[in-house]
Amino acid sequence: MNYDAYSFVIDFAFMSMLLVIAQFFRSKVKFLQKFYIPSSVLAGLMGLLCGPQGLNIIPWSEKIGSYAYLLICVVFAGLYLGKKEKLNIKKIFRNVGDTFCINMATEFICFGSALLIGGLILLAAFPSVFREFTLLLPAGFCGGHGYASTIGTALDHLLGREDCVQIGQTFATIGLLTGLFVGIICINFAARKGATCFIKKADKLPEECRTGIVPIGNRKSMGEETINPMSMDPLAWHMSLTLLATLIGYKFYYWYKEYLPNIELPIMCLTMLAGVLIQTILNHTSFKDTIDKHVEDRIGSMITDYLVGFGVASISITVVQMYLLPIIILCVLGVIWPLIMVFVVGRKLFHNYWFERSIFVFGWCTGVVAIGVTLLRICDPEMKSKALDDYGTAYTLISIIEVFIVALTPQLAVSMGCGIVGTIELLIGISLLFLCARMYGIHKGKISEVRNEEMG
Repeated sequence: MNYDAYSFVIDFAFMSMLLVIAQFFRSKVKFLQKFYIPSSVLAGLMGLLCGPQGLNIIPWSEKIGSYAYLLICVVFAGLYLGKKEKLNIKKIFRNVGDTFCINMATEFICFGSALLIGGLILLAAFPSVFREFTLLLPAGFCGGHGYASTIGTALDHLLGREDCVQIGQTFATIGLLTGLFVGIICINFAARKGATCFIKKADKLPEECRTGIVPIGNRKSMGEETINPMSMDPLAWHMSLTLLATLIGYKFYYWYKEYLPNIELPIMCLTMLAGVLIQTILNHTSFKDTIDKHVEDRIGSMITDYLVGFGVASISITVVQMYLLPIIILCVLGVIWPLIMVFVVGRKLFHNYWFERSIFVFGWCTGVVAIGVTLLRICDPEMKSKALDDYGTAYTLISIIEVFIVALTPQLAVSMGCGIVGTIELLIGISLLFLCARMYGIHKGKISEVRNEEMG
């Protein structure tokens, strides 16, 4: 069947139907509520089951595997729209230096250990599997379905393969679910040991967090109308800017490819830079206050739900079966470091609320930031630890570094070798931990010890 504009719309219409059904199940099924399974993941699993690889009820087009990468480009296009604060590295290190160092080190070590240690495991146990396979583990675990699509697409181009995106999506789905299930187990364990500051067990979140339905009286505005609807709908204005940044990044990619065909810059990074450019230009015009960051965040969050849904629904069962054992072994490796980060690194290096801050890091480095927020809200319902606020401040710098990680790691892994790149990234991550220890000291007390910053 030919793919056309109607195919695109029908694919999104079917996914919308699955998201509605998934949200209904989330509001009714206790198991889904107990483990806070996102509706987008459930919709994707239903899409996989009902698609051509399963019951063949939903006639997905042959292009749904490309939607995740398309959508992450749009998400990144709006990432900096509405941000007006300037990057201040000195202020970041002064206020949230430990948060920056530990979060950044965690990501580098996730990539480095997968490339180096995972590469050695593959070489010993599965010599026929291509070496760059290991890079898809941190792509899925640290960056979720968006990064999995980005790095998978880059590897497909660099290696002339067609299965890297599907493998990355598999890792992303496993990582997301692992982050939720293992994260809740960690919270219950820490609560029993007296390491949590605000709860005694992991079942204290409000009912709305379980069912997904916010009751009347607790609902908040999604944003402000910065453009008069008589001129242009405010949502259309924000969406137009987001898609304009996407267009600029997309066009620039194909322009520079004519001159530098061997250089692979992810389109998502280019769309983000285009968003920065647009915001910078608008800041010098009368339109500087017409972008509501809350609206942009909601657009990005909305697109992410579709991204995850299509990412899961497009997983190739044949590819998973082909690489099942390497996937399982690498997933075990992918969970080991985040657990060490929580109960060793975070416990020793975070200056206050070590478990709350650490479980947030665990969530995003096995799934996505949303999973980290979910786990944080379970053990810190009122956000008293300020872990999310500090991460938001540190992310101003982290996001820039992440662009280089995502853009350069696939190319360097292919050209220099996974072992060399893995060693370099491991050393960077370890150096950041030593820097954090030097700046803030090492805590040697018991797991339940109350630190000075937590008193009162």
